[in-house]
Amino acid sequence: MRNPPIPLLGPAALILGLALLAIHPLVWLVGTWFDPAYDSYGIWVAALTITLLLWSATSPVQMANSRERLNGFRLLTITAAIRLLGQWLGINVLGAAALAVDVYAIGLLLGLNRRARPLAPGWLAVLFAFALPIERILQRCFGFILQQLSAAGACAALKLGAPVQCTGIQLQWQGQTVLVDLPCSGTRGLLLLLLLYVALAALTRPTWRRAGEGALLALAAATLGNSLRIVALAVGLVHHEALGGIDVLAEPWHSTIGLITLSLSALPILLWAQFGRGDVIPVLAIPANIGSDPLRPLSSIKPFPGLVFLVACGGIVALPPQPLDVARPLSAPRLPGYVAAFAAQTGTLTDQERDYFTRYGGGAARAAYGPYGLLVVSTTAPLRHLHAPEECLAGAGHAVRYLGQTGGPIPSAVYRSTDPQGRVWRVTVTYVSERGEWTTHVAEAVWRWLQAPGTTWRMIQRIAPWELPVEATATFDVAVWRALDLPVSQTLSQLPSVKL
Repeated sequence: MRNPPIPLLGPAALILGLALLAIHPLVWLVGTWFDPAYDSYGIWVAALTITLLLWSATSPVQMANSRERLNGFRLLTITAAIRLLGQWLGINVLGAAALAVDVYAIGLLLGLNRRARPLAPGWLAVLFAFALPIERILQRCFGFILQQLSAAGACAALKLGAPVQCTGIQLQWQGQTVLVDLPCSGTRGLLLLLLLYVALAALTRPTWRRAGEGALLALAAATLGNSLRIVALAVGLVHHEALGGIDVLAEPWHSTIGLITLSLSALPILLWAQFGRGDVIPVLAIPANIGSDPLRPLSSIKPFPGLVFLVACGGIVALPPQPLDVARPLSAPRLPGYVAAFAAQTGTLTDQERDYFTRYGGGAARAAYGPYGLLVVSTTAPLRHLHAPEECLAGAGHAVRYLGQTGGPIPSAVYRSTDPQGRVWRVTVTYVSERGEWTTHVAEAVWRWLQAPGTTWRMIQRIAPWELPVEATATFDVAVWRALDLPVSQTLSQLPSVKL
């Protein structure tokens, strides 16, 4: 061979191009695993995916299928299109999703389906997809409807043996009002059960019919299991004296009930996997047409196509994003000069915050009123702009704990936040639309916005030192509402409620 490096130019250019496409999504994804704002268990999912891949790849190949491996290599090029779309729309999670396609392609290249310890490469890719921050996405987009379904399921179960009155997410039973709050929607439980289902599917390699049955079973088990958890908590609250005075909302009882119901929900999925081991997709040996060497498809890449692919990947990476969910440019909200007896001390946004609102639209303003702080964010794209305090404050180093929803004239989500200096704050937040709608959770705001796109939503966040009396902060909230000329809700002000 006169010029040995030349035949390697095509494969090297292709590999470098794929690395260019993967580096930014991978850095972003790894960052979400360690960012408190995401509260992600993605690193454990990635570790499980890698462990299963190595477990299968280190076993002998039972039969060769070079065509399948070639298809896997070709599949890697599809990630370029996905990455292009993610880069153009400015959606990081879309670029990270391309990594799951990479896992699928690698599984095909390694012939995992044809080894002594076989795995389904497609299911392994779906398993890796759970390493993405999909819980946050699911909670925002579907948390509200899951909350409604959980409340309806619990209500139907309780009505079988008790005189329960149900109004939306509120259950009234023996003088107690139980609120099925958004964290009780069962989103995390649903994802954990789906994760179990996908991992078992990768191991058992079910037929499409069998896989569909398992998916429906997992969804049903998650819904029923979460409703059962709510029922158990409600029974414990109403009949706590008969249970020896146990407070089911306190630890370890709250978590124990959750673990028990989650374990019960997992049983049908485990049985599905156990009894479906013989019902797998048949593996057919396809005659190899380019030899049995797994690197042969790679070596077949010519220099010119490889270099063209590399240049295209460089162009994709350099493409300026054009985000789809950009809000209309809005001027900064005008905050009142006085709230109660306190004059406004106008605060300034950070350079990062100003750059964010310049790039993605919307507007924000903050001010201090005596010991209180007020932050207002206005946007026509709540999916991007509105965040719960546990996301924003946790990302700034605060230790944040959600306390539930207030039932006063200003319905609010309440958080206890401890900053890096050890100071403790009470943070209350409400989301209000220009149509007069209000909610205490981002998920419901997004859900209502999807029904009326283009509607302007405002996040109104108040912060106060923890040591101030609750009555004083409630008085400040009412004053803020009057100063902003916002309607006062009477929906939740009738009865005290207990948050599950």
